[in-house]
Amino acid sequence: MRFQVPQFINVEDKIFGPLTLKQFLYLAGGGGFCLLFYRFLPVFLAILLMIPAVGLSLMLAFYKVNNKPFVNIVESAFKYSTSNKLYIWNKNRKKREDRSARTSTRSGSPVVVPHLGGGKLKDLAWNLDTKENLNPGTQETMQTPREKTTPEEIKSNN
Repeated sequence: MRFQVPQFINVEDKIFGPLTLKQFLYLAGGGGFCLLFYRFLPVFLAILLMIPAVGLSLMLAFYKVNNKPFVNIVESAFKYSTSNKLYIWNKNRKKREDRSARTSTRSGSPVVVPHLGGGKLKDLAWNLDTKENLNPGTQETMQTPREKTTPEEIKSNN
């Protein structure tokens, strides 16, 4: 039995022409405020109040910040301004660790070698991934079996 999986479930339906229900309500609310301002206030004062109302309603309906609706930004700003804020200042600073203890001076330049905890298997996998030599005193290079040659093979090739 086949089922049809709904797609684009985060896209709102267009109800009023090219507008969604939320966009229509924001624009209708802004238009209603403009009508109230025009009706009950002198024209000069009404126009001064209409401009921010129209701008806010247009921003609520269409403007997005980081692909999020502007209403989320307004809501976050309102919560931030009304919530309690607790600022703690610690006078004592934590001392930084000595980084020279974590560096290795094998090749002359300091190299930071991270240490992974949590088991020998994880450490072994880390060493293999980074091709870290477990015995820093030896100078062996990693060779595949095909690359290893004996002195007899060298003489026969020449």
